[in-house]
Amino acid sequence: QGQIPASEARVGVFHPPSVIHTLTSGLVIPHLEQHPDLLGTLLKLLFKYFPHVRVGQRIVVLNGLQLLKEALVEHGENFAGRPAVPLFEDIMLNKGLAASNGYQWKQQRRFALSSLRNFGLGKKSLESQIQVECRFLNDVIDKSQGQPFEPIFIVNNAVANIISCLVFGDRFDYSDSYFQTLVKLINEHLILLVCNSSLILYNTFPWLMRRLPGPHKKIFSHWAILIDFVKLKIKEHKEDWDPSTPRDYIDSFLSETEKNSFAQSFNEDNLCFCTLDLFTAGTETTSTTLNWALLYMIKYPEIQEKVQAEIDQVLGPSRLATMADRANMPYTDAVIHEIQRMGNIVPLNGVRSTTKDTTLRGYTIPKGTMVVATLHSVLFDETEWETPFTFNPGHFLDAEGNFRRRDAFLPFSAGKRVCLGEQLARMELFLFFTSLLQRFTFSPPPGVEPTLESKVGITHSPKPYKLCAVPR
Repeated sequence: QGQIPASEARVGVFHPPSVIHTLTSGLVIPHLEQHPDLLGTLLKLLFKYFPHVRVGQRIVVLNGLQLLKEALVEHGENFAGRPAVPLFEDIMLNKGLAASNGYQWKQQRRFALSSLRNFGLGKKSLESQIQVECRFLNDVIDKSQGQPFEPIFIVNNAVANIISCLVFGDRFDYSDSYFQTLVKLINEHLILLVCNSSLILYNTFPWLMRRLPGPHKKIFSHWAILIDFVKLKIKEHKEDWDPSTPRDYIDSFLSETEKNSFAQSFNEDNLCFCTLDLFTAGTETTSTTLNWALLYMIKYPEIQEKVQAEIDQVLGPSRLATMADRANMPYTDAVIHEIQRMGNIVPLNGVRSTTKDTTLRGYTIPKGTMVVATLHSVLFDETEWETPFTFNPGHFLDAEGNFRRRDAFLPFSAGKRVCLGEQLARMELFLFFTSLLQRFTFSPPPGVEPTLESKVGITHSPKPYKLCAVPR
């Protein structure tokens, strides 16, 4: 009847044309008979990546480009909330950038964007910083001497160093075992947030699970170690902090805390959570995309060759790329975009909730309803992409070989909660990717056929793999 009764529906699924199934069983059955591949994949994704649902919790799942734009952009304010999830509430305490809501979230998001811009986001200075890190990464890879090695944590370290410079004011050496442990801890933490059989029980019976031992306790111990690391960095900053000359995000936040001592969200506790949010998000998604990039290059060597030919033509053998070069490298740009599309890093998007009673396509969605706006349904929609399930850089090239934008390219989401680090991620992906393929030719170890298998985690990541990097 155009409504999702709170007493009856557990899950509603939209897909153009507007169809909604409401089931008292709580099972998701999208109306996607014409897209069986997408139907099967979405069901797998929901069960694979979504253990945070409480029994009996009301959810709405949005599928398709037009519906996502209508909800997240046209009615963005109504879909900008984060749902009440006991596990995240107990870990994040409703603080930080990712899990907070309302004015506190808006205030911190504005401040984070402003601070990151002050320290180079979108500027030449940050571009130079990434180029320096490209050289460090290439030197580390060169030490493999063409022998098989696992690239995942080396790449993670390189990407982590960029956000570290913005947030902590410094990079970490690849031989720094403490920092390596922290990066691996973040990776394991994000896996535990999904691959944990006790999460549904925790979110359904938090009052009980808080008192019981189990695998969920490891999530809290990991988080405590990461928070202690940030507290240590804050302490170091305060020892030689000059309010008149901020060096990074932490310095800026400390200055803001002094100026706005009355503001609830500007305190050291919240600084810990905001800093860790920036560091984690700024490391995980971009490094995962780059690890998919290397995997796709060894899977499709003919595409790697075409990228290298364009790099040789535009950059030559030694000049590192700048962002200004991207306009002259349409094929490389297209390949990076296709890696992001096929990599499908956050298939179910960041979960949202409605901030007020909302009407969408004639259906009333009550305030506080959990909303899953699936990016997977957009990135693999057969009505938007010529060959949605095939790695095809041609999706982003016109008949003349020029780069073309696609409305259905939404790896960073859309609306009020669009990825805060989108500009940084685009810069890192282009500069790191071109630098790697300019310096090396990547191939699978002898006798090994690369697979595109993924592992379960907050992000859609490749399983650990090995490759060989031969200097060009």
